[in-house]
Amino acid sequence: MNKLVLQAEVVQIEPLRYTPAGIPLLSVVLRHVSEQVEAGMKRKVECEVNAVALGDLALKGLLSIGTHIQATGFLAKRSLKSTQLVMHINHIERI
Repeated sequence: MNKLVLQAEVVQIEPLRYTPAGIPLLSVVLRHVSEQVEAGMKRKVECEVNAVALGDLALKGLLSIGTHIQATGFLAKRSLKSTQLVMHINHIERI
């Protein structure tokens, strides 16, 4: 299963663009900060995740800089020749 749920702050938004098939695509960067337990010890976790929203989700205006969200989606390679992972967002909730 490939499912990712991430609570994060939107820290960067690229201009809206369209895929060759004409589907709206919005690229964003999400910053996550939390405390996790690993091997019985607390650990502070900070990361930035590249993410994309496609179709109606890209047009809804739910993503703006500084907004805190819970994003649900999956991970995929940026392109066929890339090894970099990108989160593809299927659902967004403001928190």
